[in-house]
Amino acid sequence: MTYAELLAAIESYTQNYETDFVANIPVFVQQAEQRIYNTVQFPSLRNNVTGSLTSGNKYLSCPDDFLAPYSLAVVDGVGDYTFLLNKDVNFIREAYPSASTTGLPKYYALFGPRTSAPAELSLIVGPTPNANYTVELHYYFYPESIVTAGNTWLGDNIDSVLLYGTLVEAYTFMKGEADLIQLYDTKFKEALGLAKRLGDGLDRQDAYRSGQTRVPVA
Repeated sequence: MTYAELLAAIESYTQNYETDFVANIPVFVQQAEQRIYNTVQFPSLRNNVTGSLTSGNKYLSCPDDFLAPYSLAVVDGVGDYTFLLNKDVNFIREAYPSASTTGLPKYYALFGPRTSAPAELSLIVGPTPNANYTVELHYYFYPESIVTAGNTWLGDNIDSVLLYGTLVEAYTFMKGEADLIQLYDTKFKEALGLAKRLGDGLDRQDAYRSGQTRVPVA
């Protein structure tokens, strides 16, 4: 389902073609996407980048679209990966109270903003790097909305959850009849269950990292 098809479906289901309603359909779609992406962890929500840890600097800036980490690894000169353990900032501060304690980093934590701009998150590692290291970060992010992309993995593969999620938002905006909102919400939850079976079930059969959502699949 493309965005054009989704837009036509929302207008058809609601029989609402008012200018104000139509103008807000992109908002309904993005709200539905946000609900879906925070309920199911599809592989399409993962991104990875390479970066650099600088000798003597225990902080690593996060990408602009970063939401949460999956893993952080140091890559040595021959391409071998050493995965760091995810800890709290207080653990790293307690284990390495002095920034002068250096070595190959073993742990990392989400430190938070280091500037006045709230979007500029950073990670802290411990111990402080004793050399320049290449790192690879796998992280959770929101993919581009179908509103601007035209078509997305979600629209191509599980369009029912996107359709009914948008309808719930649309009828809430319209202050529609309670029984109809309930009907679409039920349909949305049914579709979300199928999406969760895929994203947190079938796509996670070999996941072993602590903290990853994984549901059993019959």
